[in-house]
Parts: sequence; structure tokens; C-alpha cells
Amino acid sequence: MTWLNNKWMRAAVPALLIHCSIGTVYCWSTFKEAIATKIGMSTFAVGWAFSLAIFFLGMSAAFAGRMVERDIKKSSLIACLCFTAGMIGTGLSIQFLTGPLALVCILLSYGCIMGIGLGIGYLTPVKTLMLWFDKRKGLATGISIMGFGLAKAIATPIMEALQNSFGISAMFYILGAVYFAMMMLGHFLIKKPEGWVEPADVKGSFHVLSMFKDPVYVGIWIMFFLNIHCGLALITYEKQIVRTAFAASSAATIAALVSIVPSVTAAFNALGRIGYSTISDGMKDRDTVYKIIFTSSVVITAIALATFAITNGPKSLIFGIIVIALLLIVNAGYGGGFSTLPALLQARFGMDKISKIHGLTLSAWAVAGLTGNNMSEIILESTNMKYDYILIATLVLYLVALFISVQIVAASKRTTKFV
Repeated sequence: MTWLNNKWMRAAVPALLIHCSIGTVYCWSTFKEAIATKIGMSTFAVGWAFSLAIFFLGMSAAFAGRMVERDIKKSSLIACLCFTAGMIGTGLSIQFLTGPLALVCILLSYGCIMGIGLGIGYLTPVKTLMLWFDKRKGLATGISIMGFGLAKAIATPIMEALQNSFGISAMFYILGAVYFAMMMLGHFLIKKPEGWVEPADVKGSFHVLSMFKDPVYVGIWIMFFLNIHCGLALITYEKQIVRTAFAASSAATIAALVSIVPSVTAAFNALGRIGYSTISDGMKDRDTVYKIIFTSSVVITAIALATFAITNGPKSLIFGIIVIALLLIVNAGYGGGFSTLPALLQARFGMDKISKIHGLTLSAWAVAGLTGNNMSEIILESTNMKYDYILIATLVLYLVALFISVQIVAASKRTTKFV
């Protein structure tokens, strides 16, 4: 069937099917309170399931690069089975268990098993897309990773409707079945271009330590980590931040904003993924996108802090509007950082081992998954719920990331081979 053998059916469509499924991990705030109530545990304790999911995402991607390089069929199947098994396991834990035992089972199902599926599934389509879209690598990775960001906007209202109609456990069963079908279809469709053969030295010739000795790679890793860390620090608390920013508004206004903001920010997250990566195709240096991301984040965060100081924050409608703008810009930059990363790594280090290099770099995501939202939690507990201190912390870290982008990552235009 010749109509199947093209870049859309063999790369773009399966990538979207896989990433639109696993990207629903970012819908966590939609149901975490319902889970906590159902099993009788605190939202803070339950929140570790999300942290573990991101940690195992990054670490499984870091260690799965070799398998993805050799056999994307195997990796896409494992991703499907682990992700959907994690969802079903979470539903079973919620339905039949309570208290600490339920929490442990949720941590294992949602955090560990599903997290492994997330990492392998996230990595699987990327190189295939870059091979099929050889001249538009940024667009290619943007298509796939946009699906990961768009999943939240698509799935959030569906999850809320399923919870209201069938309950929290049934929601996981239904979505587990739907995502199994989607990811299996992606598994059957995905295929590298005819004639592409992996280099003979793929196995056993890749040394991790040599990468962490290179200042450019270390700079990219830290820069990527800081973008995720700051993004999670704000994104995971966006509902609470909006409530605080509009504290002087009516209860109806606050409720309306809180209900709509997650979908709007998710849309900007997805637009950032496709927009920044596509723009990078026309730039001489892919790192320029990161300069734009960090500069815009620094500027809007500084404006938000200045407005808070001048207008006394929650009593000012202007501050609330700027906070919304802050969340939109941060979400766009957060998504753009992910989608531009593979093309930046390819530009610096070549195509041969891109899955391994990309996977290893995603370990930064694993660490940020443990530090980002927990930094906000610690700040809020130690400052009596003062959200402006989160903005101060993220502003400093965005400045560090901008410095690294300008002084380290952009300092070398060579392609390095790690052997």
C-alpha cells in the first residue's frame, strides 16, 4: 500500500497518536484532589505520583536510547503496554484500596510503570520524524512534541466529564482502553524511511562520561533542566496563582478563570512546541530560540514582580492580567524548549546517535520533575503562602539559564562526535 509509505503516515501520524496519549500526564491537576479524597490521603502525598512519573519518564528515556535506535517497533510496543498498564493499575488502586496501601500502589502504577511508558514513548518517534523530515527537523519534532502538549487541552474536559459521569476509577479504565488503541495504531504505523540503516557502530560505541565532559553538552543539559524546573514551579500551581492574583475579584469571576486557564495555557504550551521549533528551522543557530524563550520569561516575570510591588498584587486587576500573560509566555517557552531540543542536539552532535543523546538529556526532565513543583511547595510553606516568592526564585533561575545560553551553548558551532 504505497499511500502508507510517506512521512505523514509513517512518522507524523504515529507520533501524534503516541504523544497525544502519553501527554495526558500533564492533566494531573485535573484529578489529583479527587484521588486524594477517594483514598483518604493528602494531596501533597498523592502529588508524588506525578513527580515519580516525570522522574521515570526522564530516566527511562535516558536508558532506552539504545533500544530506540535499534528497534522502534519494540520501543513503541513497550511504551504502549507500560503506559496503559499504569493507567489501569491506578484505577484499580483507587477503586479497591484506601490509605497508605492505595498510595503505594498508585505510586507504582502511575509513577513508575506509567512513567517508564512515558519516557520510552516520548523518545520513540523523534528520530524517525527527523529522518523523514530531513530538511525541516524543527517542524518535524514540533509536530510530535506539540501532540504531547496539546494532550492536556484535549483531555482535560474529557476527563472532567468522565469523572462526573462514571467516577474517578472508571475514568482511568476508559482512557486506558482508548490510549491502548491509539498507541497500538501508532505502533503498527511507525516506520523509518526505506533504505535507512543504523550506523554499524551504534552498539557499544557511545560513552556517557565523554558527553558530560563537554561544556556545550553540560550547558544544554543545565539550560534544559532550568527551563523545565521553572516551568513546573509555575505550571503545577497555576490555578492557585490565578486565585491569588484575582483575590479581590468576585467568586464567580475567580471560578470562571480557574476553570478556563488550564485549557488556555495548555494551548499555548502546544503552540510553543510547534511555533518555536518551526521558527528554529530558519535560524542559523538553533540556540537562538532558547535566548528568545529565556529573555521573554525574564522580562514578563520581572514585570509581574514590579507590578505586584507597585499595586499591592491581589488588590489590582492589572496584576491579575499580567499574571495570566506570565503563565501564557512561560507555558509557550516550556513547550518550545522541549520541541527545539532534538534539533539543537543534532546540530551540535550529529544524527548518528541522536536518540541516545536526546534520551540522556531527558534525564534533566527527570530531575526537574522532582525539584520544580517541590520548590514551590517549600517556598509556600516557609513564607506562609506568598506566591510572589516563587516568581523571585524563577526569575533568578531564568537569568542563569539565559547566561548559559549566551555564554556556553552558543559558544561552539561545531559538531562533536562521541565515540
